Amino acid sequence: MWMSTLARVARPALQRSTSAVACQAGRACRRPGHAAGPLPSRPTLTHVRGQQTLVSASPPEARQTSAQARQLLITDLDIHSGIHSVEVINDNKVSVVWPDQHTSVFDAEWLKKRCFSSAARQSLQEELFLNERHHWDSELRIPTGDFQEVLRDDEAALAWLSALRRVGIVCLKGAPTERGQVARLAERIGYLRLTFYGHTWQVQDKHMANNLAYTSKKLSLHTDYPALHFSPGVQFVHCISQAVEGGESEMVDGFHMAELLQREDPEAHRTLTSTLVDFTDTGRDYCDFLLQSKKYIIEVDREGRVQRININHATRDSVLDLPVRQVQPFYRAMRAFADIMNRPENLLDYRMEPGDMLTFDNWRLLHGRKSYVTGPDSSRHLEGAYLDWDEVMSRLRILRKSVNKRA
Repeated sequence: MWMSTLARVARPALQRSTSAVACQAGRACRRPGHAAGPLPSRPTLTHVRGQQTLVSASPPEARQTSAQARQLLITDLDIHSGIHSVEVINDNKVSVVWPDQHTSVFDAEWLKKRCFSSAARQSLQEELFLNERHHWDSELRIPTGDFQEVLRDDEAALAWLSALRRVGIVCLKGAPTERGQVARLAERIGYLRLTFYGHTWQVQDKHMANNLAYTSKKLSLHTDYPALHFSPGVQFVHCISQAVEGGESEMVDGFHMAELLQREDPEAHRTLTSTLVDFTDTGRDYCDFLLQSKKYIIEVDREGRVQRININHATRDSVLDLPVRQVQPFYRAMRAFADIMNRPENLLDYRMEPGDMLTFDNWRLLHGRKSYVTGPDSSRHLEGAYLDWDEVMSRLRILRKSVNKRA
C-alpha cells in the first residue's frame, strides 16, 4: 500500500482529467460563437490554420493519420490567412471556413486548451510537464511505495512517477534482493540509459576502483555524470545488501538549495548561474572513455526557474576556463552553496535496507554517502541504473491517460 505522503503528492495527477484542465484554460479564452466574423488576432488564425492537418476535416493528403503527424509544409501555409466564417456545430465542435472555402472542424476543448492567454498557456504546460515541484529539507518523509505493485498496477505506477516528478525522490520497498531488479523497473517505463559504466552498474568496494563510488569511502554531495553534456535525468539504486556499519545515504533538494542561495547570497547565485565550469571523466568500464563538458552549476530557464544542478567535485576539471579575476568569486560562490547544502536542517539522512530501491531526480537531488566498514560477512552491494526524463515523462503521460480513461 502507498503511504500517505505519496498518495497526497500523487492524488492531483490521478484526479486531473483532460476535460477539467481544458475547462480551466478555457475560462481565459473567448467562447466560440455562432456568428461569422474574424477571430481575435491574425497570428491566432495562422496558428489554427496551421493545425488543420490534425483535425477531422483535413484533406487526406495533408496528414499522416497513422503517425499522428502534420504533413503541411510551413512554406505552403498562408501566414496572412483570414477567415470566412466560424460557427459552433453539433457535439460542441467549431467549424471554420477559410477564404479558399476549405473547412476545418475542431473540438472546442482542443481549441480552449491552446488559447494564447497566459492562464491557458500555463495550465497546458503544467499538464504536459508537471513543472510544479514540492521543495523539502531534512524533515522530509520520503514517499514510499510497493515495488511489486508498481510493476503490475497502473495507478500505483502513475502515483510513483507523479511523486518522483513533484518531490524528486521515491523509495520502492520489497524488491527481490538480487541483481536485475533495476532493469525490471526500467521496463515498466521503457528502457535504460546506456552509459560508459554499462546499462547497470554494481556499487561495491572494488580493488583498483575506476570510480570513487566503488570504494568504501565517504562521498560528498553530488549529481551524477555532469561530465556528459546531457546527464541522465533519473537514477535507480537498489540495495541488495547493506554494510553492518556506516553506508547511510545523504540527500539534499538542490532546487530548494538554489532558492535559498538566491535569497541569502544573490551574488553567489548569479555567479553559479552564469559561469561555465569544466567537467571531465576518464577510464575504462563498458568501454574506454575520455569525457569533457562545460556546465553551469545552477541551470535556469529564461524566467529564472532552476532546471538542473550540476555538481560533482570528483569530476570537476582542474581546468578552470575563467579570467583570473573571476576565480576567487567562483570559489566563494561554490563554498556558499556547499555551506547551505550541508546545514543539518537541509540534509536528509537515509539508511537503505535490503530490498529498498531509491528512485530519484538526478537533475535536482544531490546525493552522497557516509563511509562504511566492509568485512567477510558484511559486504555492501547496490545495483544502479539511469533513465532519461523524456522516457519517464512519456510513460507518466500514457499512464495518466489510461487511468483517467478508466475513472
